[in-house]
Amino acid sequence: MNVRRARAAYIEQFDEQPKLMVRAPGRVNLIGEHTDYNDGFVLPCAIDRDTVVAVGPSDDGMLHSVAADFSNEFDISKINGGFTRSDLDWANYVRGVAAVLTAEGVKIAGAKLAIAGDVPLGSGLSSSASLEVAVGYALSAIAGVDINPDRMALIAQRAENIYVGCQCGIMDQLISARGIADHALLIDCRSLECRPVALPVGVSVLIAHSGVRHAHADGEYNDRRAECSEAALHYGVPALRDLDIAALEAGKSGLRDVAYRRARHVVSENMRTVAAADALTAGDLRALGQLMEQSHISMRDDFEITVPAVDELVRVIAEALGKEGGARMTGGGFGGCVVAVAPDERVNAVRDAVARFYRTPDGSCAEFFVCKATGGAERVDAN
Repeated sequence: MNVRRARAAYIEQFDEQPKLMVRAPGRVNLIGEHTDYNDGFVLPCAIDRDTVVAVGPSDDGMLHSVAADFSNEFDISKINGGFTRSDLDWANYVRGVAAVLTAEGVKIAGAKLAIAGDVPLGSGLSSSASLEVAVGYALSAIAGVDINPDRMALIAQRAENIYVGCQCGIMDQLISARGIADHALLIDCRSLECRPVALPVGVSVLIAHSGVRHAHADGEYNDRRAECSEAALHYGVPALRDLDIAALEAGKSGLRDVAYRRARHVVSENMRTVAAADALTAGDLRALGQLMEQSHISMRDDFEITVPAVDELVRVIAEALGKEGGARMTGGGFGGCVVAVAPDERVNAVRDAVARFYRTPDGSCAEFFVCKATGGAERVDAN
């Protein structure tokens, strides 16, 4: 559907066929929240919701972009000559990626883009990274430059850090670029080493939307990053990745309580994430569920990034799951989605429980879907 919509928007706006098309998936993080910018571990998988960009060349030195998801809103900006902010939020991601590519020596004479996606906005499923990576590959392809997935992820991250204002880590962009079908990836966010972790046969990944939309660049996300940096400076380590629980407790004197609790979340979450990858590999859903429960409690109490609606949705899903599988908030926090890992035979029970016992803040039913772990960014047939 996104391929068809992107192509149609391109033809309508530019009265020609696109030269090529690129898709990049969103992601769901099974466990490992706010650990990526602390050089830690995360366990996401790419999902079958994506952003598709149709692209063609333009020789006028301008970037022409149309967004099918926003009634074909149109944006135009210079490729060279400095980035200026747009009043259109989505356009700042596009302009930012173009600016970083140009700064890194990718020569883009001009380009026409049409964008369509179905990653829910403000959901914690990385619609922004999906857009950034898809735009990055589309523009580099038009320029005739091959960029490997790790470098593309770093380009996309830099665009969001500098030109959007969210000081995100590397997880979202890296899993969008490097995802593997039917697998999660245990990512070491310091080395960018990725260990594929197969999703067991007979196990489903479920996503339910709380109905509360978040926006990372609003400040809370950046505040958490600053508090983690404060803690790392106090302990004299490059990043919180370099602490264990014993060192955390031994050296906490003189550290503000809020910074200590942020650090305690990150240190314990790194341990949980590595253990969760091992539990998933072993097919031990009981152990995985316990780790996911502990993760959510830590996000709620130590990192303070959940909201009451998300906490309630986690409670409803966890009760429906029982001991086999688990549920937790996923994403940067302050709203968004809950992820659950469940045996296939429990999927309908969870779906029914969410429909019966949970309502979003506006009184509607939660969006609920079973996701498929997919591969990372790729070209798709432009015809």
